[in-house]
Amino acid sequence: ASSSSVLLVAAVLAAVVWGAHGIPKVPPGPNITASPASYGNKWLDAKTTWYGKPTGAGPKDNGGACGYKEVDKAPFHGMTSCGNIPIFKDGRGCGSCFELKCTKPEACSGKPTIVTITDKNEEPIAPYHFDLSGHAFGSMAKKGEEQKLRDAGEVEIKFRRVKCKYPPGTKVNFHVEKSSNENYLALVIKFLQGDGDVVGVDIKQKGEDKWTELNESWGAVWRIDTPHKLIGPFSVRYTTEGGTKTTVDDVIPKGWKPDTSYEAKEEE
Repeated sequence: ASSSSVLLVAAVLAAVVWGAHGIPKVPPGPNITASPASYGNKWLDAKTTWYGKPTGAGPKDNGGACGYKEVDKAPFHGMTSCGNIPIFKDGRGCGSCFELKCTKPEACSGKPTIVTITDKNEEPIAPYHFDLSGHAFGSMAKKGEEQKLRDAGEVEIKFRRVKCKYPPGTKVNFHVEKSSNENYLALVIKFLQGDGDVVGVDIKQKGEDKWTELNESWGAVWRIDTPHKLIGPFSVRYTTEGGTKTTVDDVIPKGWKPDTSYEAKEEE
């Protein structure tokens, strides 16, 4: 083979092994180990990094690839993380909760901390990679050594999927996205106890018997496009990854408005 052919083959192989910015491509772990079926299972290996401000909640807009906003505020309080493929699950992992702990370096406390997935990890460095907010990363440290741990930059950890447990009184939140109008409804559902994530959403106009399935848009955003006016009130039925179905009657009121949050009347 000519030297040019050899160089071409080498370049192709390099492209397969290495991703953007010189980051080696890492095969993701199997999805099943991060599913509700793994609750209570043994701890798994992962790596963590952190981004944003040292004591912040992540990105500048306090949002992320899930479509959540103000993740620095209750009930997330900045205890958030990006996840790679088997954790983010193309948006279906949004809202799921994980327990993390580290023992090395010396600044690690060894005690578990819980984070919620609110964003996507674009360049994983391990089959399981949690890119934490600065605040969440520091929470794995011994008291007073948070910055010392953050200075390590990259830490090997143990993790496992756990049920989300928000403070008493936390209600499921239904946020109508700002792009919504009378023929288009985009919805984000968050603060779910238990599985935390949403894998299916249906709505039903008051007085009707038929449920209408919403389509996945991006992240945790579910949408419906229709030539019929979306007047409301609407009941919402959502399904979690564990198969739990919950119906909230008339949660989206008549005269609903874009960029507005509505809450379930009772804790779900």
